[in-house]
Amino acid sequence: MKKLLLSMVIAISCSLIFSYEVNGQGCVAIRQFSAIGNAVGQGNVLEQGEWNVSVNYRYFRSFRHFSGREEHPHRVENNTEVINWSHGLDLNLSYAITDRAYLIASIPYAYNERSSLYEHGRNSRHMTYSKGIADMRVGAGYWLLTGEKAKNGNTAVGLGLKLPTGDYNAQGTFYNVGPGGSPEIRPVDQSIQLGDGGWGFIVDAQGIWNLPKSFFLYYDGFYMFNPRNTNGTQTNRARASEAVMSVPDQFAFRAGVFKPLSFVHGLGLSLGGRVEGVPVRDFIGGSDGFRRPGYIVSVEPGISYMLGNFTTTLTVPVVLIRNRTRSLTDIIESTPENRRHGDAAFADYLVNVNLAWRIPKQVKGVFNNLD
Repeated sequence: MKKLLLSMVIAISCSLIFSYEVNGQGCVAIRQFSAIGNAVGQGNVLEQGEWNVSVNYRYFRSFRHFSGREEHPHRVENNTEVINWSHGLDLNLSYAITDRAYLIASIPYAYNERSSLYEHGRNSRHMTYSKGIADMRVGAGYWLLTGEKAKNGNTAVGLGLKLPTGDYNAQGTFYNVGPGGSPEIRPVDQSIQLGDGGWGFIVDAQGIWNLPKSFFLYYDGFYMFNPRNTNGTQTNRARASEAVMSVPDQFAFRAGVFKPLSFVHGLGLSLGGRVEGVPVRDFIGGSDGFRRPGYIVSVEPGISYMLGNFTTTLTVPVVLIRNRTRSLTDIIESTPENRRHGDAAFADYLVNVNLAWRIPKQVKGVFNNLD
């Protein structure tokens, strides 16, 4: 019974892992990674030869401007704020090579809208859009413990590859910026580009452990190395050092507790925290061009329900700390008389919904018998 309960909790709570939306929670361009984590998380209840299929949807609206941790409320008051609406939908696959080793793949789709004044001559507010396949990811992982050593929990480590399949030069119509105030076709802002144009290398880890009184500790994190320096996409910004877009690293970490509810079989609640962000400098390679570095700290409540081989999860991370750190160009080009510090728009919260289906061996056997 204890083993059955642990398996159920692992299936539910690990569907919470890496619930990250398309581009962070605003103009700090954090690429989506919910798919990788969800697939990995479901992988630890798979037996050799079994599959897990999941679909993940995320939404946020960013509009609050920050430089550092200081908010600029006048932007909203004066109707000069930039507003991003972001929708992401991922199809995720996980396959168990053995009871401990697994393969994962994710195909993400994104739809973004952006409303601003400053990008359209500062005279009138207009919208730009982007939609399509984002950067795909493939990877593999391995659970460190087995047998008796894993009866109270486990930890997995993984390696992944981010493929530059998303359009990193998506174009839109910008008004009042051409000759005589005419419209021009230009690349959309970095925050709603579908990709970054770089091959990324991902290291990740996740785990879940049994705690007293039927509580469970979960944790996960990743770092993505993006060695490419810049991708050549024009920003149309005034500073020459920010003329093209940077290809930044990114990182995230989450941890929390999960509690199955005894009065409803399969239902559970979770509460945790998470931090995600873009560093000022990449760990490997150059860090030139334009980027909006920073990080977000959130509290993350969630609810999950498991019915048979299906698991559905809803999490709503609520932002506690927003920090748009100084970029490398801000630091290099500052003087004692002019300390540069760019801003970024952030959301108040994120909505994340996941539906996962574990395909056991007996179901595959039924399909084979129909041939």
